[in-house]
Amino acid sequence: MTEALHGTRGERGERGALPSAADGGTAGTTAEYDVVVAGSGAAGLAAALTARLRGLSVLVLEKTGHYGGTTALSGGAIWVPGNFHLTAAGLGDSRAHARAYLDATVGDRVPAERKEAYLEHGPRMVREFHHRTDVRFVHIDGYSDYYPERPGGFARGRSIEPEVFDLRRLPPAERRRMRRAHLPTHGVTITSYDFRHLNMAARTWAGRRVAAKVGLRAVRDLALGRKPVALGEALVARLRLSLARLGGRLWLDAPLEELLYDEGAGRVTGVRTYRAGRPVEVRARRGVVLASGGFSRNQALRDRYLPAPTSANWTASPEGQDGDALREGLRLGAAVDLMDKVWGAPSVVPPGAGAPFFLVAERAIPGMIIVDGRGDRFVNEAAPYHEFVDTMYAHREATGAETAPSWLVIDARSRARYLFMGLLPGQPFPRPMLASGFVKKADTVRELAVLTGVDPDRLARTVERFNSRAHEGKDPDFGRGESAYDNYYGDPTLPNPNLAALDKPPYYAVPVLPGDLGTKGGLRTDAHARVLREDGTAIAGLYAAGNAAASVMGETYPGPGATIGPAMTFAYIAVNDLAAGR
Repeated sequence: MTEALHGTRGERGERGALPSAADGGTAGTTAEYDVVVAGSGAAGLAAALTARLRGLSVLVLEKTGHYGGTTALSGGAIWVPGNFHLTAAGLGDSRAHARAYLDATVGDRVPAERKEAYLEHGPRMVREFHHRTDVRFVHIDGYSDYYPERPGGFARGRSIEPEVFDLRRLPPAERRRMRRAHLPTHGVTITSYDFRHLNMAARTWAGRRVAAKVGLRAVRDLALGRKPVALGEALVARLRLSLARLGGRLWLDAPLEELLYDEGAGRVTGVRTYRAGRPVEVRARRGVVLASGGFSRNQALRDRYLPAPTSANWTASPEGQDGDALREGLRLGAAVDLMDKVWGAPSVVPPGAGAPFFLVAERAIPGMIIVDGRGDRFVNEAAPYHEFVDTMYAHREATGAETAPSWLVIDARSRARYLFMGLLPGQPFPRPMLASGFVKKADTVRELAVLTGVDPDRLARTVERFNSRAHEGKDPDFGRGESAYDNYYGDPTLPNPNLAALDKPPYYAVPVLPGDLGTKGGLRTDAHARVLREDGTAIAGLYAAGNAAASVMGETYPGPGATIGPAMTFAYIAVNDLAAGR
């Protein structure tokens, strides 16, 4: 039985009750749509949304029992130069500025035409979604580009984050099926903008004002029965609401088993999947978009492609990121690129935790250092997170010093002043963390070194040198605090927002691992998001976006949201291309 969905109420665009996430008809042996999308993160949902805006029938296949992918667990920001929110903010961005910045960061690691496609279509995507869907963003003023001092960089930042979303706008079934982040936010809804100031609630009046605002908002939401979400959850919910209102279909527990390829026609014609536990062949009249993520959960592929040591237990991506798109693309002769790269995320993995804790602001606060297994500093602790992880591997390779784990050392003063690993300023470490030995605690630096297995004399010298420079407000060794990005999460009450001495016992240490937000390498694509063979020809009918494709950002990470921004943009480009009948 073929599922022909043209002419259904949802596809005529009626904006009434939302269809179920398990919609799309009964479980037959075949189905047919204009577009089939594998993956339900930002890339997959953006592709499906674009298809509906172009009048095409679309089915999204999600391998797991929850939609949202890695996006739902993320900060939800997108980095798209030249979008209209930046113009409204008076940022002064332009195509020339953005091109200069990408040239200064990404360089020639990625073909110029792919970068140009991103700069051209990203702003269009943001504007069209704003005007024609429920997807809404707001500029995060001050969240700096990661390299603002380079040509074309902006200290005010280009990132925009999703507006807070009330989950009551989704039916209860849709809420249950959405992947949830379960962030340690103490029962309140916090945006990226809020977090920066909340981190300084014990230090600045701005922080206290934001804390009061967030608290009052939580009380109001509770009184009114609202169910607000922010960050990646808000983005996924907005994309899902928009797709459902436009009649797009979504199947859960429907893995990408196999791409269908017609040798006679020389093109991809659909996929094999499962529906209600039964095999289904889904035909795609226009094409297939692979947006099912990377291979971060596949230990065998990690061991094959990524630098050692590496572990699937260190990734922040959810289950299901097993490299299905990679496997099927390779089977059809696709080329790959950037396979040894991840979206690096220095992380801690507490015992019994369901997921790693990603260290972002913690690496910028004063009164903290990170050392290798010998007790030496080896990096600007406040550096952009992908650069930090790259340096962990490079330093290990060059010196033989262990960096997996490295050790984050912090004193009692900083624990009393700043948020740390989801704990409020001054909130004690949970007893299990101390009892298990995951968090080391000592009254002296030398005693702490013994607990971590680091040479006591070496760590003592490292701390002594750091303290002497911190008193001067300078870090001649690694330049910590010299970038506007470093300062973003720093303490503005200090001469150098990122530097203060470690001299207030007790001292604490936690192990830091080279975690990731997902893998960065994948199928090679062109400026139209078409999957390419080794000879540069396109595999007709096959497109890729998000972590299923090799990143347009090459080996770097220009700003907050430079994962999701390109994911959504190239999904948009892919569907526009196949809608044009290419």
